[in-house]
Amino acid sequence: MSITDNRKAFHDYFIEERYEAGLVLEGWEVKAIRAGRVQLKESYIHWKNGAFWLVGCHITALQSASTHVKPDPTRPRKLLLNQSEINKLIGKVERAGYTLVALNLHYAKGRIKADVGLAKGKKQHDKRDSAKARELDREAQRFVRDKGR
Repeated sequence: MSITDNRKAFHDYFIEERYEAGLVLEGWEVKAIRAGRVQLKESYIHWKNGAFWLVGCHITALQSASTHVKPDPTRPRKLLLNQSEINKLIGKVERAGYTLVALNLHYAKGRIKADVGLAKGKKQHDKRDSAKARELDREAQRFVRDKGR
């Protein structure tokens, strides 16, 4: 079950591989995410100090957040991956020119997980081609639907 999607990532990048990663969250963040107060639009994934970090993900604190906790809505959040996946991703990101993008947040067995995409950037003409292909698919579906009537 998806909590939020990063549609901008699919517009700006070719997604080649997908990985599922856990997130290190605080209690107020979990409550806010369950309430749907999360945004992945400007987020990206950064390699630092032996771990991947989700940067720029905005989680708005609830009004009923604890008084002794000072919530930081855009703090970096650590991603939890297997060591073999980390080694593979480091090689691709550093040598092959790929980038890592957060694609969505979802629930898996009651826990909040992030889908991470290994991506290559699109050029402007690639974005136009994608839009054209999407429009042609829509027209073909309309034609098939209307022909059956």
